[in-house]
Amino acid sequence: MIRVLQCVNDMHRAGLETMLMNYYRNIDRTRIQFDFLTHRPNQSDYDDEILSLGGKVYYAPRLYPQNYPAYFKWMADFFKEHPEYKIVHSHIDSMSYLPLLAAKKAGVPVRIAHSHNTAIDKDFKYPLKQYFRFKINSVCNERLACGQEAGKFLFGKKDFKVIPNAIDAEKFYFNEEIRYKKRAELGITDEFVIGHVGRISYQKNHKFLIEIFNELLRIESNSILLLVGVGEKEEEVRKQILKFGIDEKVRFLGNRSDVNELYQAMDVFVMPSFFEGIPVVGVEAQFADLPCVFSNKVPKEVAFSKRCKFISLKNNASNWAKEVACFSDIKRMLISYNNEYMIDNSVKLLFDNYCDVYSRISKG
Repeated sequence: MIRVLQCVNDMHRAGLETMLMNYYRNIDRTRIQFDFLTHRPNQSDYDDEILSLGGKVYYAPRLYPQNYPAYFKWMADFFKEHPEYKIVHSHIDSMSYLPLLAAKKAGVPVRIAHSHNTAIDKDFKYPLKQYFRFKINSVCNERLACGQEAGKFLFGKKDFKVIPNAIDAEKFYFNEEIRYKKRAELGITDEFVIGHVGRISYQKNHKFLIEIFNELLRIESNSILLLVGVGEKEEEVRKQILKFGIDEKVRFLGNRSDVNELYQAMDVFVMPSFFEGIPVVGVEAQFADLPCVFSNKVPKEVAFSKRCKFISLKNNASNWAKEVACFSDIKRMLISYNNEYMIDNSVKLLFDNYCDVYSRISKG
C-alpha cells in the first residue's frame, strides 16, 4: 500500500478540504491511503471521517514566521519517526514551500506541490508568501494544479499536470422535492434566493457581494441572501449589513454538512471573488443546474453550464444586480453532465499519477 501524506492548513469543511475528501472517499484505499498533516492545533470537521477510512491525522505547529525554527525541528523529528512516507503532497499554495522544504531535507523522494489559486491573499505574511512562491520550484519535483491559470501562477514556465477539482456529482443534481423541503426548513416560500458558499474572507469579496445584494433589493425586493461558511471577515460583513438595514434579508448559515441540499433552495449562485483557482463550489452549483454569476477573476475553465456569466469587478454593484436579476424566472431541471469534474474521471488521474511516481522511485 502507498501512503500519501497530504499537507493542508486543516480539514474543516471548505472547498479544498471537501475536494480532498471527494478523492479520498473514491480512491482505491486498498492500494493508496491518505494521511493528513495539518497546521492547526485543534480537531477539524473531517478528522473523524478520515480516521474511519483508515487514515491518520497529524498536527504540526502553525506556520507563523516566529514558529519556523520549532516547525522545522518538529518536521525533522516527524520524518525520522515516519520513514514510510515516500510521497508528500502539499495543498497550501506558496506556503507549500515550508513542508516541502522539510521533506526535501529529510530525503522524501516525491514532493508534490499542488496549486489551487491564481493569486495570494493579502495578510501579514504576504511578502513571505510571494517569496515562497518564487522558491516553490526548488523544493518540489512534481507539480499539479486544479487548472491552467492556477498552474501558471504558482509554477511559472515549469511543466505541470492538471487534476480537476472533481466532485461526487450525483449528490448535487437538481431535485425539486429537496428544494421544497429545504426551503420550508429555512422558512422560504416564493422569495428569490441568492446563494454564496465560501469562507468569509478577503478572497471571496463578501463586502462587494453585500453591495450587490443591497442593489438587487431595489429591483427584486422579495429576495433573500444565503451565506454558507464562516471566516475572519464575518463581523465586518455583519456590520455592513446592519448599516444597509438589510439584516432581515440575509441569513448566515455557518459551516454546513448539507450544502448539496442548500444549493437546491437557491435560485442563483453569486461569486464576486478577487481570485480563485477552480472553485469547487462553482462546480457543485453548476451540477445543481444553478445559474452562476462569477467575477472575471474566476477562471473561465470552471464553466461547463450555459448558465454562467462572468462580470468584471470594475462594474459597479448596480450593474451586477441587474445581471443577477435576469435569472429570477429561470426554470431549473435535472441535468446530468459527464465531464472532467465528475469524480470517477478525475480520481483516476490522481490514482495513476501516484502509481506512476511511486513506480519510478521503486525502480531507484
